[in-house]
Amino acid sequence: MNKQRKLQQNVWYKVETEINIGEPLFRLPWTKVLLHRVLREIRKRYPFGMRGLRLEGARLTFCIKPEDGLKLPKIMQWLKQTFSARFNARTGRTGHVWGERYESEILNGEPPEDAEMADWAAIDKSANTPIAGAAAYILSWDSLRSPGMTITARFSARNAADPASPPG
Repeated sequence: MNKQRKLQQNVWYKVETEINIGEPLFRLPWTKVLLHRVLREIRKRYPFGMRGLRLEGARLTFCIKPEDGLKLPKIMQWLKQTFSARFNARTGRTGHVWGERYESEILNGEPPEDAEMADWAAIDKSANTPIAGAAAYILSWDSLRSPGMTITARFSARNAADPASPPG
């Protein structure tokens, strides 16, 4: 059973979440545009401050201070569901895009000094960038690799094979 998430008013949270099975989707420029569109819409629904937004291959990390600190789960649910639905519609995929739960931690005070405020003008500019073509994108592991990159998949224990089951 998952431990209960701690929520408070008027605090900064550090949030991390990851694409399912470690696919480095944020290496594709159009997925960044898609994420920026979703962030812009969420900000209209649920006002918040954001610092230190980082997209690293398959991981999304940021610090967030919702106007109503108890709305963090709604913000994250909306972000993950909306991004997944739009990503799947564009790629012709079905199923989960994100890994299981996101991790959140209440920060003591302000975010680290190197966590810059989100540049909403740049996010808006990126969100207005057209995503070429209406046809579904074909994604493969090869299209996501860069030279010298190694892909490692991480699986939780509950996804491990049952030792009593036959191989294959």
